[in-house]
Amino acid sequence: MNSDTPLSPRPLHHLPDGGRSVLTSRQLREHGVTAAEAAERCRPGGPWQRILPGVHLLHPGPATGEERLHAALLYTASRERQGHPGGAVPASGTGGGPYGEAMITGLAALALHRFSAAPSLRALNRVDVLVPRARRLRGAGYVRFVRAAALPCPREITGLPTAPAARALADAVAQLSDASAVRRLLIEAVRQGHCEASSVVRELSRARLLSRPHVVDAVDALLAEGRAMAEALLYDMVRGYSLPEPLWNVELRLPGGPLLAGVDAYWPLQAVALEIDARTPRQGGGHDPLGRFTPAGEHMERLGITVVRVTPKKLRESLEAQAAVVRTALIASVDREPAPYVVIRPR
Repeated sequence: MNSDTPLSPRPLHHLPDGGRSVLTSRQLREHGVTAAEAAERCRPGGPWQRILPGVHLLHPGPATGEERLHAALLYTASRERQGHPGGAVPASGTGGGPYGEAMITGLAALALHRFSAAPSLRALNRVDVLVPRARRLRGAGYVRFVRAAALPCPREITGLPTAPAARALADAVAQLSDASAVRRLLIEAVRQGHCEASSVVRELSRARLLSRPHVVDAVDALLAEGRAMAEALLYDMVRGYSLPEPLWNVELRLPGGPLLAGVDAYWPLQAVALEIDARTPRQGGGHDPLGRFTPAGEHMERLGITVVRVTPKKLRESLEAQAAVVRTALIASVDREPAPYVVIRPR
């Protein structure tokens, strides 16, 4: 008996359905299958095949898309074990289970997130796996490693740890030179509600991709898409929750003076202005929901104009609550000093 011989072999048919088709050499040994037996079954024409080094597909014929991802994660975990005493997968603060910290990212992750603009799992020549930067891992076969100093919290999709949509999108864009493909992916991310435009731009900035002209052009289209969707929701909010009809998309100026601000909606009788905050880190986006931390917002507040700022995310996820915020601001106007006269022009 040696260290590779299991004390109590477990037959393969006792495996759960989800884990029966792809196993590592280590897992096979735990089930009483020796390396020689596995090699014999993986001969040409045999019932098994080696899909990646040390990872076996326990049926003939092509692997399914999810089997390829499962194999990629198992390969990653097996390589991590080789570099650690006792063969344990390193503990993870973001993930765990049989895969350690590894998670699917890039185009494969977008396919799991059901991006229609992403290729199918079977059509992918490469599968990107996100791992900590400190791990010394080498890709093999169709597996390519993407390294990061800090890993995001994965989302489990069909049992597979998957990078959040915005992070997966940035990792996919990093490998794409087709401007139309990048544009389609970015616009779908916002249009289908996979993530916010601001989070996409944040990840692209973190990955230093905003210096690429085709990415910048796609980001401009992404922001335009996000604003158009937010404006449609704003119209629905005003009319669906019986708010007074405002003046839409106007500029506010002091008489004979410079521009105060361009706002998405303005109620002149109550001196309440509303702005959609669709800014991103690239545009110097702020964090104050009332807009008072921007020069224009501070100036209008000093003049007695109440500024309400809403984000596209809040409009999409809590339209009724945003309507209540606006209604409260309109009602509160009766208790304030009248705002000075401003010139209102179409924007």
